[in-house]
Amino acid sequence: MRTALASVSILVAALAACIDPSDRRPGTRLGGNVVSELPSDWTFSDAHAEIAVEVRTPYLIPHSVTVWCASLDGVLYLGARDPLSKRWPAWADRDPEVRVGIGENVYEVRLVPLDDAATLERLRAAYTAKYALPETPSSTAVPSTRYWRVEPRG
Repeated sequence: MRTALASVSILVAALAACIDPSDRRPGTRLGGNVVSELPSDWTFSDAHAEIAVEVRTPYLIPHSVTVWCASLDGVLYLGARDPLSKRWPAWADRDPEVRVGIGENVYEVRLVPLDDAATLERLRAAYTAKYALPETPSSTAVPSTRYWRVEPRG
């Protein structure tokens, strides 16, 4: 009985713990101030090299990672390089309601996969400029990064 109670206590503590991701190390639930109203303009995110995204996992413990982001026309986009080598993009596809951490704030949002060619081209240019990436011709570039638009839940 004591072992079962201890196991349940450890599980509850793990589920409640906020461990933010850092660089390549994943985290659990994002800590910070949960902002109830989403910004109408996300350009402030351009001041942050990395932001965090928290997804729901099949094993019930939140999983968070750091990602690069860019804004276009006030809309926030985030990406996953080599998405097939990571688990979180598939989890976001299964349940697109995620939490995004920017600075000290956490926003409850929905990720929408981006597939519009014109927006993708502009977004790649924004990433290239923000992160000083080498330019690659879009006609020869192999899409190794997947992008999502951040929208309100609902």
